[in-house]
Amino acid sequence: MEKPTTVVHSALPNNASGPGQAAPNSVVTLVIQHKVRRGQCQRYEAWLKRTVTAARRHPGHLGVNVIRPGEDGQVFTSVLRFSSARLLQGWIESSERRALVDEVLPLLEDGDHPQIHAGPEFWFTPNDQGAAQPPKWKQAVLSYAVILPLSIVIPLLWQPVFARYPALGGLIPSNMLITACIVISVVFVIMPRVTRLFARWLAPL
Repeated sequence: MEKPTTVVHSALPNNASGPGQAAPNSVVTLVIQHKVRRGQCQRYEAWLKRTVTAARRHPGHLGVNVIRPGEDGQVFTSVLRFSSARLLQGWIESSERRALVDEVLPLLEDGDHPQIHAGPEFWFTPNDQGAAQPPKWKQAVLSYAVILPLSIVIPLLWQPVFARYPALGGLIPSNMLITACIVISVVFVIMPRVTRLFARWLAPL
C-alpha cells in the first residue's frame, strides 16, 4: 500500500451513514471506499480532481486524505473531514455533489462504502486500510497535550492587540479570534505532524 497522498477536498456518497452519529456542531469524518473497475483508474483520477474543485467551495470542509491502491489494487479510500455535521449534510444534499456521484458510479464495482465518525477520532484516522483506531485514552492524551499549550500561549500573544484595540478585546470578539487561531493551528499545522510523530505509540496494542 502506498503512503496516503493528501488532497484538499473530495466528494461524498449518497447514503452516508456510520457508527458515530455526530452532534450538529462537532467535527465529523467521512471515510469513503471506492473500488474502481479495472482500466478505469485514470478516468477516476480525473473525476476526483474535478470533484476537488467543486468541494473546495463548500463551507466547513477541512481536507481529505486519499489512500491510493498499490500497483495491483483497485480500492481508493478517501477520509473527508468537515467542521460540523450540519455543513457535511449540506454538501451531501447539494445538487452538484449528487451529479458528481452519479457520474462516477459506472466506474465503480461495488458502489460507495461510507462510514461517519465523530469526535476525537477526526485526528486519528489510520493510514492503512483495515487498521484499527488508536485507543480513546491515547487520542485524548495527545489532543490535550496539543491544545493545552495553545490555549495558554495564543491569548498571551493577542494581549497587545487587545490593549491597543479595546473593541477586539471584548468577550465575544476576543474568544472568536483566539479560538480561530487555535483551530487553524491544530487542524492544518500541528495535529497532522504530531500524529505522524507518535504513530507507533498511538497504534493499538
